Amino acid sequence: MQARPFSIAQSEHRPSEAGAHAVGGRHPSSDRTQLSVQKAGIAIADKNPIVRAGLAEFIARDDRFAIRDLVSSGAEFMSVCERQRIEIGVIGWALPDMTGGDVLRAVKRRNLPTRVIVYTGDFTPAVLREAVKSGAWGVASKADDPKVLLETISSVHQGRMSIPFIDISALTSDPLENLTVREKELLRALANGWTNEQIASRIGISRNTVKYHLKNLYEKIGASNRAMAVAMYLSSGPDRF
Repeated sequence: MQARPFSIAQSEHRPSEAGAHAVGGRHPSSDRTQLSVQKAGIAIADKNPIVRAGLAEFIARDDRFAIRDLVSSGAEFMSVCERQRIEIGVIGWALPDMTGGDVLRAVKRRNLPTRVIVYTGDFTPAVLREAVKSGAWGVASKADDPKVLLETISSVHQGRMSIPFIDISALTSDPLENLTVREKELLRALANGWTNEQIASRIGISRNTVKYHLKNLYEKIGASNRAMAVAMYLSSGPDRF
């Protein structure tokens, strides 16, 4: 598990011996303890250690939040959320062992109180659709200013979902509905494991034409690559075509 450079004990000032005297019948250290309890605990899961460390340092500057743990995988994130109370989780979409959708569904299955925010560089309608469908409280793009993520965390902490603006029809409609006959044929071929060369030979088109059609197909359904396109096809029920 990734070393955790940020924690409540490290991110908060400890009272000096000289200042540890009761004031007005109350002990200053008890006030600090109360402040610590009120902070929202945050766990970060991302495969990139630089992203983890950077986010932890940035978020820890906000007195409302405390970094509880930094991990690199979905399994570690789930373990953290089950061991201690994590109010907010910030996760990457492509973890080494799980997708963000897998993590969200696991949190929901286990009835964990953690509100999960997806922080991703793969910001496509397909990812946003799955994140919302799987129970994300918020979604933020790594391409945005980090302040946007902090605003998202703040909104989620207050009980408000924070989803970027997007044409609602892109989330509610089935991206496979409007495929042409040729695009459906290509999608079936991908699901069957055919290479571009095999597709070109069996369908009777050039490899460059296959690449062109696949590029258009990916853009149309909001998939960033072949694996995502196949996953979308299989999850929608391959018998539909």
